[in-house]
Amino acid sequence: MDEESEIPAREEAHHPLKLFDLAKSAGRVLYVQAPMVRYSKLPFRSLVRDYGVDLCYTPMILAKEFVRNQTARLSDFTTNALDRPLVVQFGAHSSTDFARAAEMAKPYTDGINLNCGCPQTWAIQEGIGCKLIQQPQLVKEMVRAVKDRCGEDFCVSIKIRIHHDLRETVDFVKTVEDSGVDYITVHGRRRSQRSSEPVNLEAIALIKSVARVPIVANGDVFNLEDVEKIVGATGVDGVMAARGLMENPALFAGFKKTPWGAVERFLHYNANYGPLPYQLTLHHVGEMLRDMMTKKERAEMTRNSGSMVQLLDWLDERVIVRRYGEAGFGEGVEMERISS
Repeated sequence: MDEESEIPAREEAHHPLKLFDLAKSAGRVLYVQAPMVRYSKLPFRSLVRDYGVDLCYTPMILAKEFVRNQTARLSDFTTNALDRPLVVQFGAHSSTDFARAAEMAKPYTDGINLNCGCPQTWAIQEGIGCKLIQQPQLVKEMVRAVKDRCGEDFCVSIKIRIHHDLRETVDFVKTVEDSGVDYITVHGRRRSQRSSEPVNLEAIALIKSVARVPIVANGDVFNLEDVEKIVGATGVDGVMAARGLMENPALFAGFKKTPWGAVERFLHYNANYGPLPYQLTLHHVGEMLRDMMTKKERAEMTRNSGSMVQLLDWLDERVIVRRYGEAGFGEGVEMERISS
């Protein structure tokens, strides 16, 4: 098999804790792509790696379904040998399901993450996501179960939101640290807060000040200036971006807006590693074109393209889209319109 299609092997250098050390030696924090439902799949992960992301996450996968259903495993988790370093995020409320899912994913990933931060109602009803931040002892047991089954050296992390009373968050972190968790990502909002509300940097700074493990800050990362602001205010070891990377996959490389080459690269990765369902592809492209095309143009693109072929035809009629292997592919910064 070629290097893209062969089964990937875990390497010590890809262990997330090693990555924190490497970033620190380079004089910066770790740059992390957030788990995003439906969107942080293989084509997108491949793209952001081209632009400075150190560590990528899969979307949240339900551990119970992953363990029991081969179809779910094949549809929810696609990877290749170049998809490293990688963390697989699971939603779970059972130590048994979480540990079994981790064991099954272990050969293909560099770490496992437990989602303790999803605020959606369905997740709370399922007993996963934000529901878990009220159950520190259960989370401790779940992390411990993975360590016992997969080994102490296998990386296990959690991703949380903050409590209304930050003393609860501090107690939660201290409890889970006793399980051997390797690092913690903190989304600096409560469950009830929307993304339009500013992230609570003071809360993240408090957690960093008491934690014994590396802390990654999540929320309101749209450019390198935001990274500097967050790190300066909190002292965290890494920053994680979601919406910012959707709009500009090259933000960690210092680009103020999406370079045109990123669009070409995404179309290539999607054709070779996907393809993603068309509506997801269209959403990715639309987000990246936000600063290149008008809202009217993007609406026209949506109306007039119902498939990948139609989308490429629509783009080819208006702009220069280089294909893989052509001179300049994936390198352009500005979109080049075709003169009418």
